[in-house]
Amino acid sequence: MSEKLTDLQKSIQQATAALNGDYSNVTVHESSLQPVPHYSAQDIKTIRSELGITQRVLAVILAVSPRTVEAWEAGKSQPNGSACRLLQLIQQYPNLIEEIFTTK
Repeated sequence: MSEKLTDLQKSIQQATAALNGDYSNVTVHESSLQPVPHYSAQDIKTIRSELGITQRVLAVILAVSPRTVEAWEAGKSQPNGSACRLLQLIQQYPNLIEEIFTTK
């Protein structure tokens, strides 16, 4: 426990020093994210078809209404950034759906 406390105290001291402009004991890690992709009506239909799910199921997965998915696929509206990021994850890692929605 005392070792963890010592680590915590050290972290607090380093954070305080950094806030005061002393970065000598701070390591900065930078990373960049891919830009959010944009999906056309056909892209969304294709993703859904490849997953073998209905519009209603995709709506549940993305936490949107079935009418929203219908509108996307009809080209009447486009998914927002959050929905596009989720579509990207689902497209790249289709097993996520099963992992998230399967009751254990």
